[in-house]
Amino acid sequence: MINKLKEEIAKISNPEKAKLLQRFFKTGKGEYGEGDIFLGISVPEQREIAKEFFNKLSLDDIQILLNSKFHEERLIGLLILTDKYKKTDNKESIVNFYLKNAKNSRINNWDLVDLSCHKIVGDYLIDKDRKILYELLKGNLWEKRIAVVSCFAFIRENDFKDSLQIAELLLNDKRDLIHKAVGWMLREVGKKDADVLRNFLNQHCSSMPRVMLRYSIEKFDESERRKYMISQDTNV
Repeated sequence: MINKLKEEIAKISNPEKAKLLQRFFKTGKGEYGEGDIFLGISVPEQREIAKEFFNKLSLDDIQILLNSKFHEERLIGLLILTDKYKKTDNKESIVNFYLKNAKNSRINNWDLVDLSCHKIVGDYLIDKDRKILYELLKGNLWEKRIAVVSCFAFIRENDFKDSLQIAELLLNDKRDLIHKAVGWMLREVGKKDADVLRNFLNQHCSSMPRVMLRYSIEKFDESERRKYMISQDTNV
């Protein structure tokens, strides 16, 4: 069945679009996605394939997809895994499978992380101890982003503690992809409770990376955004 899936992927591959995606996802030497290879398939098309093959693939099959050199095959594997997590009673096994692949750098680009981690790791940890997130912060770039974006599941439940604590721990991180992820989660906190975000910004605005600040205040009105940007400039 895995071969059938690969045949379906091959039918809709688009070499010209693949070239654009490889530039967009920074696959050049020294860039965060160095060496990643694209087939040129849209996310909606990948979702359709995942839906078609959801009941036909085992975890061993998904592992084959996650081991693929092709970005889209890895994403399809994660989309199927996310659906399997929703429908299984043994959610811990799916979480462990996911984390093993994160550690082995098979979940290794921002879209792969962002479309899956909060639906698996985040959802699983809603009512559990979250120390695993702080362990992930010690790992590779993608494990760290998983720790950040998994908090989206908690934010939806009006639980902001870990989002804010992780954001504070990452104020001095050097990587743009982490700055953007933290800023995104802070923005989501602000959409739920703007005063919680303001309190965080009032404490940390001057030490936040610029892009993190920009992302976090996107939903404020223009005058308030300007206030925080000027405040950071004044304190630099």
